[in-house]
Amino acid sequence: MKGLADKPSYIIELLEGGVTLEDVIDGHICEQALVEKSAFVVGDLGALMQQHVCWQSVVPQLQPYYPVKCNSSPAVIEVLAALGLGFVCANKAEVSLVLEYGVPPENIILSGVCKQLAHIKHAAKNNVQHLVCENEAELSKISRLHPNAKLLLQLTTEAHAAETSMAFGFSLKSCRHLLEAAKELGVQVVGVTFHIPSSCQDMQQAYTHALSDARCVFDMGVDLGFNMNILDIGGGFTGSEFQLKQVESAVRPLLDAYFSPLSGVQVLAQPGSFYVASAFSLAVNVIGKKVVTHHWDSLAHSDSEDTEFLYYMNEGVYGPFNRKLLGKSIAAPSVHKHALCAEEAVYPSSLWGPSLDQLDHVVERCLLPELSVGDWLHFSNMGACGLEELSSSQLPVYYTVSTSDWYEMQEAGVALDSAMKNFSMVQYGA
Repeated sequence: MKGLADKPSYIIELLEGGVTLEDVIDGHICEQALVEKSAFVVGDLGALMQQHVCWQSVVPQLQPYYPVKCNSSPAVIEVLAALGLGFVCANKAEVSLVLEYGVPPENIILSGVCKQLAHIKHAAKNNVQHLVCENEAELSKISRLHPNAKLLLQLTTEAHAAETSMAFGFSLKSCRHLLEAAKELGVQVVGVTFHIPSSCQDMQQAYTHALSDARCVFDMGVDLGFNMNILDIGGGFTGSEFQLKQVESAVRPLLDAYFSPLSGVQVLAQPGSFYVASAFSLAVNVIGKKVVTHHWDSLAHSDSEDTEFLYYMNEGVYGPFNRKLLGKSIAAPSVHKHALCAEEAVYPSSLWGPSLDQLDHVVERCLLPELSVGDWLHFSNMGACGLEELSSSQLPVYYTVSTSDWYEMQEAGVALDSAMKNFSMVQYGA
């Protein structure tokens, strides 16, 4: 979000004639070899379009609302806004960002369990009416600062409670009291939101419980005179089409039973990683190497198992790999311009950031061929790391789109002269 005041302009490199993303990465690595060998990011804006097409084909009944906290790159916001997505904002800065790119206030939801007073005031000032609320204290704040708000009550789920140690949302038992309090304060309640994490093992059971509870809340709300017309089934979408089809298989019959199309209820979802994870790749340079030799009691171990390599990269958990600090794993990278042969030895390896901090352990163990200082590693699916960390590290971001994806985006209504005014297109290599 840095530099918004300067109206950032992005150059998109148009990939023609069979040029691939790997060619772009290779070209920028060659450029970096002549200078300081800084890490860099390549963004494939066409991947956003591909995921949007996938979403519309698999779950057309779910209206996508993108959670800005997943990746707040203005380039991502501008493309998704042009594609007609709604946005879920966690704070005042995120609301300002999406408004900057022409998103209508009615397509914005202000989330957050404990919202600061200034954020609620900012929403009211900018006519952002849809706010998430989960308890009576939050309800009291909203009624005082934003009396025209339309609330989505945050319903807790067993699946989400099992993943986090912090209480989140209201229970079905307490919802009647919260609805009555909203009625007494004169604040409108218009729907329910909940979240099922992607790590949930029994998706069918989780959605069955959550949607059954949501139906009960809707009925109580209608009984109290509220116009209940929005259901938000939250996030939990990994980015794979297979997992999306699993969610669709679990959700569709339940929605037909509890919230049929004839009910007039608008059903939303929050695909964050689904849209952006595959759109960004990170290239980092190996800046250090250490060899550790283990002495085993058994003679059964081969030489390759006795040797472990520790590699130090020019970026770590205090930059683009920050999600490692949140307990999320980082997948092993590929080695640039290295096709692994079946006979080639691979060694237990660990990847570290440059800080020499014990926490700066990016990939704890993976198998790699022996690397040299100066080699490049390519991490794919880095779009959900949040590009504000990349911008604060001054990492360059190069945007690309293939000709086929660009034509598809234009057919979907994305145009440089209207929807995407901050972009300019150049032919790759020109």
